[in-house]
Amino acid sequence: MPKAVKFSIFDHELVPQHILLSREEAEEVLKTYRIKPYQLPYIKESDPAVRAIGAKPGDVVKIVRKSPTAGIAIAYRYVVEG
Repeated sequence: MPKAVKFSIFDHELVPQHILLSREEAEEVLKTYRIKPYQLPYIKESDPAVRAIGAKPGDVVKIVRKSPTAGIAIAYRYVVEG
């Protein structure tokens, strides 16, 4: 029987960095943009990156991507069931 190979999906060059925000950090982001959590784009809890960082429905995830034009692009996602 073959051994299970464990690896981090974040080691792949096309997977951006995902950061689970604390409640305080999430509140600060929502306050800065004057929005409610449900107004953020959704990301499912079954997403491999979300599962890897241990986010649960109701959490806010910060996604940091490398951008050829902007240098770094930051996006926020609201974790939902699914």
